Amino acid sequence: MPPPVINTDTQLERPDRQVAHAGLVFPGVPQVFEHVSDRAEFKRVAHRPGVELYRAHIVAHAFEPHTHEAFGLGAIESGVERFRYAGSDHLAPKDTVVMMNPDELHTGRAETATGWRYRMLYIDPQALEEISGEQGWWFRDAVAHDALSARKLSYLLEQLWQTEDELGFDSLMFELLNGFRQHACVDKPQVEEGRQRFADVLEYMRANLAETLSLDKLALVAGLSPFHFLRSFKTQYHATPQQMLMALRLFEAKCLLGKGLPPAQVAAATGLSDQSHLNKAFVRRYGVTPARYQQQVRS
Repeated sequence: MPPPVINTDTQLERPDRQVAHAGLVFPGVPQVFEHVSDRAEFKRVAHRPGVELYRAHIVAHAFEPHTHEAFGLGAIESGVERFRYAGSDHLAPKDTVVMMNPDELHTGRAETATGWRYRMLYIDPQALEEISGEQGWWFRDAVAHDALSARKLSYLLEQLWQTEDELGFDSLMFELLNGFRQHACVDKPQVEEGRQRFADVLEYMRANLAETLSLDKLALVAGLSPFHFLRSFKTQYHATPQQMLMALRLFEAKCLLGKGLPPAQVAAATGLSDQSHLNKAFVRRYGVTPARYQQQVRS
């Protein structure tokens, strides 16, 4: 009997969601989500690699498990978000601070009928260390109920979005990270030490994204029996190997799109069946179509 194959996506196929973006129209890119009020937008700056800005107002869209492989630092401006992170459900109402560690799969959906509005900074650990001058940042809590801090951080995130001056941007980044520093710790968490046992499995996944991976293959890399591996992996990451593989595929797709590769080539390189599969899976996890994301971060 052939080994069981890990499917790339267990969700039923659904019609493509569309994305609205400040009234702009890009060729070949739909203009609205399922709900006309949903908005999502990314931005990068050329002089500061490892930094990505994001702002959104989400009413109907539900983000499937995904990762940014970066710190996700932000603030809720209105409404309430519910998200699954590190094995627990969290609520983030207006005027709260949101903090996510790298490599943590998470979801996101509105808890209120009018959705939630928020701003985020996604920053690679290396970039954070360079700017802050510290190593080993980590956040124990995903949500901090600190209205004064949340409002200040939201203001700084908006200023980062607006500034076109490199010196001004870097100064705002330094001030923003100082604001998040009060919520961070710098001791190495035990969960990171525990995850080292599966480091080879994750590297194997990343090196073989375009391949069909079976549970047996991954268990062999881990040195465990298939279902012992599956149980242990789920306990450690709060996600199945299948969910992790799909998240890694979509994150790599995001990176390749940012480099300017055509979506069809990106789909093939990341193990997705075709460009249509890429479109659906990408929107489910990041809230924008691949073409729109590429347009936003390369404009």
